[in-house]
Amino acid sequence: QLQLVESGGGLVQPGGSLRLSCVGSGAPLEDAIISWFRQAPGQDREAVSCISSSTDQRPNYADSVKGRFTISRDIAKNTVFLDMNKLKPEDSAVYLCYAERYADGGKNMYWGRGTQVTVSA
Repeated sequence: QLQLVESGGGLVQPGGSLRLSCVGSGAPLEDAIISWFRQAPGQDREAVSCISSSTDQRPNYADSVKGRFTISRDIAKNTVFLDMNKLKPEDSAVYLCYAERYADGGKNMYWGRGTQVTVSA
């Protein structure tokens, strides 16, 4: 059973940077599809970025974060990162790690509990 734990959120000023981490336990992340989602109060949950495999060299980004955010994996640490740069107040949200794995003939979906990012002066 895969478990996901996010960390790295906090309070940052506009224009600043944060690195979010999603650490997996119980199963490898390298064979999973990993996404970062975010959800702000009163808004729908938004897909921020997705990496399809450990060899993916063309990750997907939402238009709102393209050019500012970068998703990556550290296979040895079973961790997926989201590097966020030039942060804006509208980036404030709970950021959640999501994984999809296929095993035993079925699709398994996993969510972390989220980490809060607040961008404010």
